[in-house]
Amino acid sequence: MSILTLKGARWVTVRQHRRALWTLPAAVAVSLAVFVVLRWRAAGATPRTGANPFRDLEEVLGYGGLAALLLPLLVGAFVAGPMVARELESGTYRLALTQSSTPRTWLASKIVVAAVTTVACAAAFGLVYRFARLPLTTVYEYSWAEPGPYAELGTVLPAYCLLGVALGALVGQLVRRTIAAMAVTGLVTGLVMAVLSAVRWSFLPARTITSPLGVQFPYPPDNAFTTDFGLITSSGGRLPEWACRRSSSLDHCPAELNVTGQYVDYHPVTDYWPTQSIETGIVLVLAALAVWGAFAVLRRRHP
Repeated sequence: MSILTLKGARWVTVRQHRRALWTLPAAVAVSLAVFVVLRWRAAGATPRTGANPFRDLEEVLGYGGLAALLLPLLVGAFVAGPMVARELESGTYRLALTQSSTPRTWLASKIVVAAVTTVACAAAFGLVYRFARLPLTTVYEYSWAEPGPYAELGTVLPAYCLLGVALGALVGQLVRRTIAAMAVTGLVTGLVMAVLSAVRWSFLPARTITSPLGVQFPYPPDNAFTTDFGLITSSGGRLPEWACRRSSSLDHCPAELNVTGQYVDYHPVTDYWPTQSIETGIVLVLAALAVWGAFAVLRRRHP
């Protein structure tokens, strides 16, 4: 983002927070360099019995995925604290309002600068993550349905970053204390992410495969995400898989359970983008409501 192409309140915002704003692009560039080196080392490693040439790549990719999931919380906390609440707490926002800037322009500049920077960097890191993950697509921890890959390979992560920015603008004005605003924004953003993560696989109905009790357990298609499995009774009810004791050759189920079969619920890989679209839409609606609330609070205090 070039300061020379910006004017007015946006120029001031970038100038004030230029070091923090350049931190994200720098982190993406460093992550790309690290992943390129790790993939190159893994490709050139001498094969050894029992050795995993991608061990270092897996470890670093795991930390990188965790850091990306924390990005919306960090961005929201930064917008709420240093960008909004600190100026309200210290009174320095009054200087901006004397420089031919309206309160609306003052707040909009902070939201736009933070949103553009974080969304662009989140999308760029998604491409870097996709590149680094290519040799690990068959590893369970990096399958498409795991929290890290799910968020970073699609549109959910940029959407959560927008939500963090919007909540930061709202909470920063309501709390007006730097540290407290950062804590509240991080907590609320994390809570929204946790709730939607818990319910995302109920957006679309899961598919089910069954088999009679005593034969091979039903397995979902390759690359599918298993959400539940267990036993089926004669009435169609479901029991947990451990309801019957099993030996290596015979199932021992109490007769009163009336167990007749076994089932597996799963989502095929084709459910990935529909689920992403639904969750992204929900997050964007929440972000829009938070932005509306932020400007509503601003109008009430600065009519």
